[in-house]
Amino acid sequence: MLHIILYEPEIPQNTGALIRLSANMGAHLHLIHPISFDLSEKKVRRAGLDYAELANLQEHANLSACLEHIKPNRVFALTTKTTRYYTEPQFENGDAFLFGPETRGLPAEVIASLPEQQRLTIPMIPGGRSLNLANAVSVVVYEAWRQLGFNPNL
Repeated sequence: MLHIILYEPEIPQNTGALIRLSANMGAHLHLIHPISFDLSEKKVRRAGLDYAELANLQEHANLSACLEHIKPNRVFALTTKTTRYYTEPQFENGDAFLFGPETRGLPAEVIASLPEQQRLTIPMIPGGRSLNLANAVSVVVYEAWRQLGFNPNL
């Protein structure tokens, strides 16, 4: 299985959309506290529609607790502060994809804790700052799932 890790998510609609995405592709969605909203908020429910009960969603007190729980093969951090595109690695079942909060991205110390080859970026035109979180997760995780043959049994 693939793991999507949202580090301190801030916008309920993005998390709702990613609940729906993870349910439809069989990925596990992990939320790292603090979370800036209540998961029962109407905005989360509306964006996730009725997929919450189909998604594998877990909350974790911190990133260390999450990684200890899921024991991923590798963790890939998505950041604008690298030059390695998300299309370069050969992804494996059990990989995890770490995304930062919408307004500030991953902390520098989290990015620095991972090997350079596990820091990935999504190409954008010069001057582009970042993509919407739900869009960025979709782009990256679907590429990983494509590489794994869209296997529904991951």
